[in-house]
Amino acid sequence: MATEENNNSEMIVTPWEVKGKIDYERLIKEFGTQPLTAQLLSRVEKQTDKLHLQLERKIFFSHRDLDTVLDLYDKGTKFVLYTGRGPSGPVHIGHLVPWMFTLHLQQKFKTRLYFQITDDEKYLVGDDRNLKETERWSYENALDLIALGFKPDDTFIIYDTKDIDLFYDITLEVAKRITYSTARSTFGFQDSTNIGWVYWPAIQAAPCFIHKKLTGENVPALIPAAIDQDPYWRVTRDVAQKLGYYKPAQIHCRFLPGLGAGGKMSASMPETSIFTIDMPDVVKKKIWNAFTGGKGTAAEQRKDGADPGICSIFQYYFYLFEEDLKELAERERKCRGGEMLCGECKKDIVEKLNRFLENHRERREKAKDTLEEYHIKRR
Repeated sequence: MATEENNNSEMIVTPWEVKGKIDYERLIKEFGTQPLTAQLLSRVEKQTDKLHLQLERKIFFSHRDLDTVLDLYDKGTKFVLYTGRGPSGPVHIGHLVPWMFTLHLQQKFKTRLYFQITDDEKYLVGDDRNLKETERWSYENALDLIALGFKPDDTFIIYDTKDIDLFYDITLEVAKRITYSTARSTFGFQDSTNIGWVYWPAIQAAPCFIHKKLTGENVPALIPAAIDQDPYWRVTRDVAQKLGYYKPAQIHCRFLPGLGAGGKMSASMPETSIFTIDMPDVVKKKIWNAFTGGKGTAAEQRKDGADPGICSIFQYYFYLFEEDLKELAERERKCRGGEMLCGECKKDIVEKLNRFLENHRERREKAKDTLEEYHIKRR
């Protein structure tokens, strides 16, 4: 966990809460991860022909043992992918960012993905949630994953409450080797924390090792995810080799900012989030109310320019909707120079977002016919 407080804001990064202005360099130091170096990116590029946009722009910025995974891959030992989703509500654009990169890795390295839907965690952690609610969102969230283009041949969705019998033995192996002292210091558990929540990190660890149980093949897992989830993998890595597994490796991404003034996109602040189920008029309203780096008046902005570095709208171009670096740089230049006003950027991003979401919803609807093919127990 990481927390910081100053006169302007408070940074909190835990597996359950992220808020404030995020200092990613500080997170690397505090979490004990490694930055993605040019040398390591070059090795990835060698295997994938071209760096993915999210690597090129350092949206993925940090890792644990990615170099080790690539060393093993060069020697003929493949890896599997593992990531997931806590079904607390609808999927927003920020959730899609690491999933898109995961799909890229899956296609380039021709490997399996184990995708854990943690309905049990959301029930245990959320005071006002029941299992029926988390089950409903599990179904809805799985549709969003499939809509991105994942195929059932190599994508295995795990629903914790439905599939716990499949990996309960693994959770026991992990849980037996993690002390309460370690869990408390890693996650900040209190005397008031329910014991289900305390046990839950062992459940999140299990998909790191499930491939060996299913296939007999002992290979490492690579986990693309936001850095707030890293504490789970720290405790998992501590016990992996004692159990005869490779340590899970991670590659960490930044958070897509929300549409407000600072902070990540969060389902708990729906007015600053774009959800995949948002209709065009809702998207337009949210974008036009978004925080930007613009000035108080058009005249002032034409004179002094704006600041795309703090603009929530510009981040959409940076993260998703402008693949051409030259075009992105030109947009930034015009913004800073006052040649382009916020209204033009907002109008453009509304069109791009609604076109993307319309196509996504069509694929999402089709996914209802194939959803069961992805369930790990169907194989």
